Parts: sequence; structure tokens; C-alpha cells
Amino acid sequence: MAKPLSEDLRVRVIRAVDGGLSRRAAAERFGVSPASAVRFVREWRESGTTRAKGPGGDQRSHRIEAYCDVILSAIETKPDLTLVEIAEMLKNEQGASFAPSSIWRFLDRHAITFKKKRARGRAG
Repeated sequence: MAKPLSEDLRVRVIRAVDGGLSRRAAAERFGVSPASAVRFVREWRESGTTRAKGPGGDQRSHRIEAYCDVILSAIETKPDLTLVEIAEMLKNEQGASFAPSSIWRFLDRHAITFKKKRARGRAG
């Protein structure tokens, strides 16, 4: 992941725009993207801060966590449910739509794994 640009650079871009340069011209002058210059100035005008925000991350897992009890009880009842079957069950019974990948991440966070058992006693 890329590191955030320095606060010093952010302040220089903001001062240049505040001094009359366009955001695009300030971005070119200091070697940053025009989108970054727009973000720097917008954040400064809205909140007065020039610091970079913290790294992103999961912003939506709380949505599926609301169905934690439903999912876990379904798995307890039928341990070999597939991700698609869990998604269909949530859609039909709860009216909640989740991609199988979201369900996989939920199960991973809860340390629930489904290991296939290897066939035993195969003839060579």
C-alpha cells in the first residue's frame, strides 16, 4: 500500500491554491495528481485539517454481522451448507442480499472452516 503524502506537501499545495493558483496548476507545480490537490483543499476547507486520514479498511462488515446468529445457527443445523446456499437462505428468509465472498469473509473472521475429508482407502 502506498504511503500518504507528507503534511508539508499538503500544506504547500493548499497555500498555492489559497494564493490564487488553480488546483490543477498547484498539483502540477508540486508533482501530485489533480485529484489529490482537490482532496487536500476540500478537506482543509471542510475541517481545517491538513493531515492524511488513516488507512482505509472494512467499512461494511457490520451489515452481515447483524445476521451472525442466523448464519451460525443455520451452519449448526446443516454443517455442509455452501456459501451460495447461505446467501440464498439469507435472501429468502431475511431479505438480505450478500455475495458469497462476503459470507466467506464473515466465516473467516469467525474462524469457521469447512475442510473436505479426503477419501480413505482408495484402491491404487
